[in-house]
Amino acid sequence: MRWALVKVCLAVTAMVVVAFAVPLGLVVQEMASDRAFSNAERQAATIGPTLSITTDPMQLRKAVESTQMGAARRMAVHVPAIGDSARVSIGEGRAGERAVAETRRMGRATTARVSGGGSALLQPIALGSGDIAVVEIFVPEREVSNGVATAWLVLAGVGIALIVGSVAVADRLGVRLVRPAERLADAAHQLGEGRLGARVPEAGPKELHSAAVAFNAMADQVVELLANERELAADLSHRLRTPLTVLRLNTASLGDGPAAEQTRAAVEQLEREVDTIIRTAREQRPATGLGGAAGAGAGCDASEVIRDRMDFWSALAEDEGREVRLAGVDRTVRIPVARPELAAALDAMLGNVFRHTPEGTPFAVDVHDAGDAVIVLVSDAGPGISDPAAALRRGNDGGRDGSTGLGLDIVRRVAESTGGDVRLGRSVLGGTEVRVWIGLDGRSAGGPGGGRAGRGRRGNRRNRGRATP
Repeated sequence: MRWALVKVCLAVTAMVVVAFAVPLGLVVQEMASDRAFSNAERQAATIGPTLSITTDPMQLRKAVESTQMGAARRMAVHVPAIGDSARVSIGEGRAGERAVAETRRMGRATTARVSGGGSALLQPIALGSGDIAVVEIFVPEREVSNGVATAWLVLAGVGIALIVGSVAVADRLGVRLVRPAERLADAAHQLGEGRLGARVPEAGPKELHSAAVAFNAMADQVVELLANERELAADLSHRLRTPLTVLRLNTASLGDGPAAEQTRAAVEQLEREVDTIIRTAREQRPATGLGGAAGAGAGCDASEVIRDRMDFWSALAEDEGREVRLAGVDRTVRIPVARPELAAALDAMLGNVFRHTPEGTPFAVDVHDAGDAVIVLVSDAGPGISDPAAALRRGNDGGRDGSTGLGLDIVRRVAESTGGDVRLGRSVLGGTEVRVWIGLDGRSAGGPGGGRAGRGRRGNRRNRGRATP
């Protein structure tokens, strides 16, 4: 496109230059010729008064020599024979007798080419006797073309400058048009090769700017769709852990026997398969689009979701003799998190309680509205964690059955989508406490120690994928 634009501009400019410069040069050349012959006519007219008075050769010679052209030996006077007097020619004639006779016969000024270069102006002048004398003025070629070469050079220079300038402008315009198109094509190739981070600067002409905006929106949508697909596969697989936990715990009451052993083996095999699916989806998850779990405009009542999920887990807690305490769920607490996402995060945290604490261990779920954030606490009275960071690292390696490292990712993704974070610590019950900060209206959640959410968000990105104990 760039060179095509340059070629078109070059052709158009060249045609314009030729269309105007050539006629203008011809006009200049014609004007120079007219100027030279007009000057010759004026010089010829200076001898007219003398011819009207006398045709005496001596006086005519003096009159011719007194003129500018006569002194330059460029004037000649041809007087015809009058009566008994012979024909008189004064000065150096160059046109020839035939040209002089033809001018005398026609009675008007004529021009004749001169051998050796140049032209001769033949001007007829009437004498007192009624005869016609002819005054010849020699016009050299240099006078006819005086200034013409300079004019042609100037016109050629102007034409070349116009062509060069137009080509330069066309090249710049071509670059302005081509570079955004090249960037768009390159980004399309990169996206086609699987580099999902390829984007196009939204610059250039209006049409290419619109194309860049549309491409970037499409690329963002592709990344979001792929991320959502992988997250959905991982989250759905992880949510299977909740009923699997119930099945595994219920198999303990089946007693001994081949059927009971087969059931327990099948449940363990199913858990391993689910863990494999979760790990595979987690490894495929791209780095982009992880923080968008909540979704634009999503929201729910945290208290209602917690009460609903506790109705499910309370039955299992009653079977295992676990004491359950709820706090802060008697009032509406709106958070910018979709209901399914919050439910998945709660199931991940409560599943860890049942999976990693002995039967009969009490636990609690508390909700606090801190004004600019909502804090969800899941605490238990189990053995606790002496080193939360080490526990996170152990969870990341996936070396334990029943631990995939995705449970905390689900919780963290929910929190970080609102500007919050997740922390592990020692609970007031003596066991583990999972503290989830959920920011409100996109504001970063704060907490004791100042800047808690911001630091936690950066730190958790480094620890992304580490599992709860």
